[in-house]
Amino acid sequence: MTGETAAPGQQERNPHERQEDIRERILAQGFVRVSELASAHAVSNMTIRRDLDALEEQGWVRKVRGGATAEPSAFYHGDVRHRMQAMNVEKRAIAARAVELVERGQTVMLDESTTGYGLAQLLPSRRPVTVITNFLPSLHLLSRQPGVDLIALGGSYKPSYDAFLGPGTAESVGAMTADLLFASTTAITDGACYHRSQETILVKQALMRAAARKVLLVDHAKFGRRAVHHLAPVDAFDVVVVDTGIDEAHLADLRARDIEVILVDVDEG
Repeated sequence: MTGETAAPGQQERNPHERQEDIRERILAQGFVRVSELASAHAVSNMTIRRDLDALEEQGWVRKVRGGATAEPSAFYHGDVRHRMQAMNVEKRAIAARAVELVERGQTVMLDESTTGYGLAQLLPSRRPVTVITNFLPSLHLLSRQPGVDLIALGGSYKPSYDAFLGPGTAESVGAMTADLLFASTTAITDGACYHRSQETILVKQALMRAAARKVLLVDHAKFGRRAVHHLAPVDAFDVVVVDTGIDEAHLADLRARDIEVILVDVDEG
């Protein structure tokens, strides 16, 4: 590193090791200042900013004034661990109700959503069942479950999503059909679903085309949010499963669109 020297007794790390440590700190703490990272690694603020540029490009963190955060925004989805923790009680309750829609012997598609992962944990109770997914945690979870016929969707692996995404994944869906799709979305505004990632949308739309029945799994916090890319009108889904924390106005809007709405009391989860 030109013009930079490790502190006495501190072994200098290569850029990859330093960026991995930075990533882990930000994901653990939620927000870390540039100056704090520079001091910890005995490098300049400019070097840390370059590291943050690289991590942001990979989708791990989001740069903000003075540092970087793991918190999502309209453009940044948040890493998988952050998404697993967010609205966890609501997601478990939604998954517990949604699994009742699965009949034994059916073929089920799951997207890369963490709500879908909660459902994956319950699907062995409906075996025999065939599961098609691009989400690596769900693939690992179901890979040794007896009575679960598992089909993995390939394509480009995106570490920050822990999923296979993009045109190749969407193309692999084209030759398949399924009885049910369980999917989620980042935001619902004015009767439409939005997401932060265009490559994720390509796959979700392909899954929607392949499924006979489409079920949207969303916690109440998704309503009124904004994201960049349009996924589909909310009434492109046959069923919406949502917790009872949903605002009355948003619930009335769903019902006015002639969508089957399943309300889940969080206490039931």
